[in-house]
Amino acid sequence: MSKLAVRVYYEDTDSGGVVYYANYLKFIERGRSELLRELGFEQDQLIKQQNIIFAVRSIQADYLSPARFNDLLSVDTQVEKARKASLIFSQKIKDLKQNKVLFKAQITVACLNAQNFKPCAIPSDILEKINGQ
Repeated sequence: MSKLAVRVYYEDTDSGGVVYYANYLKFIERGRSELLRELGFEQDQLIKQQNIIFAVRSIQADYLSPARFNDLLSVDTQVEKARKASLIFSQKIKDLKQNKVLFKAQITVACLNAQNFKPCAIPSDILEKINGQ
């Protein structure tokens, strides 16, 4: 599991002073990127060296409680299932001060050929590291 600390800035909030709903998706995108980075994979290098990209195929999200300006959050990310050409992530955003889950999501990410955007197998070195975490 990967944990990423995120501070809520004024720009992240809406007119009601809470985090705008789309920004939770940005926070969890960062969480998935950091998990790959922690495993030793940089997404720009995956394009250049292995000709692959990862793209969100589906997302199921639950907004449980609002985050507000200046809150310190934790984006917790883990791979629930690794398939031949896709990964299923489980992600939560928690308020660190209250230790309360504010948002949770399940995201399916497809591995695509970077040239034609067609599904392709996830390289074995990536799967090995994911399965070994």
